[in-house]
Amino acid sequence: MEDGFSDQVPPERVRPHYHGDNSRILFVIAAVILVVAKSTGATLPLSTIGTVVTAVILVVLAGITNPAQGWIHWANAVFATVGTLLFGVTAISRYRTGVSMTDPSFVYVEVLALLSLITLYLTTRTIRGFHQRPHLS
Repeated sequence: MEDGFSDQVPPERVRPHYHGDNSRILFVIAAVILVVAKSTGATLPLSTIGTVVTAVILVVLAGITNPAQGWIHWANAVFATVGTLLFGVTAISRYRTGVSMTDPSFVYVEVLALLSLITLYLTTRTIRGFHQRPHLS
């Protein structure tokens, strides 16, 4: 080209142990499930406003997650930990009370607990990757 600029997009840099893209997807899925669950009358461990605020926070965290900033992965890990504890404890408590495993409220809470747990794993791997020494990768 005459102006010295190329039309080609630079190749994506390989980032070992970066799972932010997967975490982002899981956060958005969890936000959608939260809103759908509350809209259909599911009993969640959050109020209506708490559900909407949580969904907004999940989407914002997903939107600003990127490989260049390590702090966002710590925020994701904290939020995934809170989600795992909140929905995990609720799911286990409901199961122990004998609630039917086909009850929609139980299913929603169980799915949210598992999404949070998987997201916690992925964010933890990402944080570990940020702290690994280059000669170990």
